[in-house]
Amino acid sequence: MRIFFTGGTGKAGHHVAPYLAEQGHDVTNADLTPLRHDGIVDLRVDLTDLGQTYSALAGVARPAELDLPAVPAYDAVVHFAAVPAIMLAADGTTYATNTLSTYNVLEAATRLGIPKVVFASSETTYGICFAQGERKPLYVPVDEEHPTVPEDSYAMSKVAGEVTARSFQARTGADVYGLRINNVIEPHEYEELFPDFLTDPALRRRNVFAYIDTRDLGQVVERCLQTDGLGYQVFNVANADTSVAATTDELRAQFYEGVELRREMGPHETFYSIEKARTMLGYQPQHSWRDVLADPRA
Repeated sequence: MRIFFTGGTGKAGHHVAPYLAEQGHDVTNADLTPLRHDGIVDLRVDLTDLGQTYSALAGVARPAELDLPAVPAYDAVVHFAAVPAIMLAADGTTYATNTLSTYNVLEAATRLGIPKVVFASSETTYGICFAQGERKPLYVPVDEEHPTVPEDSYAMSKVAGEVTARSFQARTGADVYGLRINNVIEPHEYEELFPDFLTDPALRRRNVFAYIDTRDLGQVVERCLQTDGLGYQVFNVANADTSVAATTDELRAQFYEGVELRREMGPHETFYSIEKARTMLGYQPQHSWRDVLADPRA
């Protein structure tokens, strides 16, 4: 597939874009900063500018494409570009950048007839991660039906992006899939970060004790690209286990007193339900901190 990948130089993107290239896809990285990865074309695009976004999506990306009888169309857009959290820019800038860039990407992609858009939403949409003070989920495990009523600018922008994406899908009939991505973890971060997480689970409360390995994030994006006909969907994306050593029962007793348990859970099952992605996309996470670190309580 010829894929237009936005934000391929970011923390998640600089793993996922190369993963897609390794699967044989032809990847263009649209970003303000080049990735400089062999096999991936860098294209400097300000996605808050609709004209630039249209031009980039409609144009050639590689010299070899000039030898074709016509400019080839992109088969899919993967939209990861964003101000990735609060406290990195002024709140208004974060909201404006994320909502406008998402609108522009969807507007250009659907007007140009690109049949699939996969976009990065966020765990923060559930209003827990960046809440002022403590905020508990209404029930566990948290699935895609849980209300999304955040109070911070980043999560608001992601909810707005979902609404925008659903509207473009209704207008065009394209496949538009949103990924509510949990806390992104690079492989080297297991040894750097997780020893503290295993001894102090409170450090992971805001992430609902979940995480997503960049390699498994690449897998779920690939599954989205290979799965057609779902219309508009959002999927929670996480690994299968929690990011701490405590069991789910212990975590519930310490952090989720009074929170409804919707179904029985395994002893280390993620509180951030991935059943929808498993069922509809065939997503099967392959990685865990347990592959790298010993459980201190074992």
